[in-house]
Amino acid sequence: MHWINALAMILMIASGWEIYNDEVIFGWLHFPHWMTIGGGAEGALQWHFAAMWLLMINGLCYLIYGLATGRFRRKLLPVWPSEVLATVRDALRFKLGHDDITHYNAAQKLLYIGIIVVIVVQVLSGFAVWKPVQLSELATLFGSFQGSRLVHFIGMALICGFLIVHVALALLVPKTIGAMITGGPVVDGAHQGGGR
Repeated sequence: MHWINALAMILMIASGWEIYNDEVIFGWLHFPHWMTIGGGAEGALQWHFAAMWLLMINGLCYLIYGLATGRFRRKLLPVWPSEVLATVRDALRFKLGHDDITHYNAAQKLLYIGIIVVIVVQVLSGFAVWKPVQLSELATLFGSFQGSRLVHFIGMALICGFLIVHVALALLVPKTIGAMITGGPVVDGAHQGGGR
């Protein structure tokens, strides 16, 4: 699911930038064509919708799996502000422990919860932009059609920021890259919540 999400996100971001270039929100911001896919708004929309369905189906499977197995509860909860601050302090002093890659620190938990929320808002704002008349109530949730576009753009920027941090941290702890390719280390019952 991780790599399908990665592929879908890259396709959505690159096609989204091409769509954005057709009707910019910020007059000073245009994305170079070498960073985009689609060869114009029409082609980019096709790529965007294809990747959207891939991401939606994969994302729903991920959410169902995470909730049904209790993985989200085990891996992401609880998150205490004091632990987040301590983790950030350790990271800034380059003293963050990486011995057990099956355990998320407080900052990782917060980032993963945050990105799940951002992606849900992205889906909702994306539907509001895609079908502003049919889903006018959804567009109203974001203030207007233009408000939906702005929220969708901000969400994209947050996802790009998350991806940069995610990749940078993976490169700083190379054993996580191997785990992402192989599916990770074998996890015993204690890590699964079956032990004490």
